[in-house]
Amino acid sequence: MGTFVLIHGAWHGGWVWQRVVSSLRGSGHEVHTPTLTGVSDRAHTLHPQVGLNTHIDDVVALIEAYDIEDAVLVGHSYAGQVVTGVADRVPERIARRVYLDAFVGDDGDAAIDLLPETVAEHYRDSVSGPGFGWLIPVRPLSKLGVTREADLKWLTPRLTPHPWLTYTEPLRLVGRAEQVGGTFIECTDWMRVFAPHAQRARARGWPVLEIATGHEAMVTAPDDLAKLLLDVAA
Repeated sequence: MGTFVLIHGAWHGGWVWQRVVSSLRGSGHEVHTPTLTGVSDRAHTLHPQVGLNTHIDDVVALIEAYDIEDAVLVGHSYAGQVVTGVADRVPERIARRVYLDAFVGDDGDAAIDLLPETVAEHYRDSVSGPGFGWLIPVRPLSKLGVTREADLKWLTPRLTPHPWLTYTEPLRLVGRAEQVGGTFIECTDWMRVFAPHAQRARARGWPVLEIATGHEAMVTAPDDLAKLLLDVAA
C-alpha cells in the first residue's frame, strides 16, 4: 500500500484530517498529517518571518525524515502552493500531487495574487487591521461553506491566525514539479473561489474531480473525500 501526506490549509492544523485518516489507514495506507509552522498546535512557533518556503521546508523535512517514497501529496486550499513547492524539491519521492480546492501556482506566483480580487482585498484589509500587518485573521466559516452546528463547534476553537508572508512570498520553481502528475478536486457547494484553478488543472490535462460540499471537505464530507483519494491512489 501507499503513503498519504495530507497538508492542511490556512488557519488549520493536521488535526483537521481526522475524519478522513481512519478510512485511509483502514485501507492499509500510511498517513501523515503534519501541522505547518506557526499555526494551530504549532502556534507557539509563529513569527513574522514564517513564509511559504518555511512550510515547504516543513513538508520536505517530514518526507525525508520518514524516508517516504511514492507519496500521494494532498494540499487543501493555501497548501496547493506548498504541494507545488514540495513536488519541485523532491519529485522522486512523490507519486501524485492532489489539489483539494487549492491554488495551482506557477513559478513567481504568490497566493494572494491567485485569489479573486474582491477576496484578496478582504485579506489585505483584515491583515492591515486586526492582523497587525503580518497575520491573516481567521475567515468566517460560513464563507467556506460550513453550516452544520456540530462542525462549527469542532472547527471554531481550533483555528488560529495565519502568517501573511505565506500568501505574499512567491513560488520559486525550477521545473521539477512537472515530473509529478496532478489531480484536482473541486468542492462545488460554496463560493467556488478555486474554480479558476480547476480550469488551470484541466488546461494541464489533469483529472478534475468534483465533490458536492463546501470548501472544508475533510470536515463536511470526509467519507466522500476519502473515497476520491483512495481512487486517486489506486
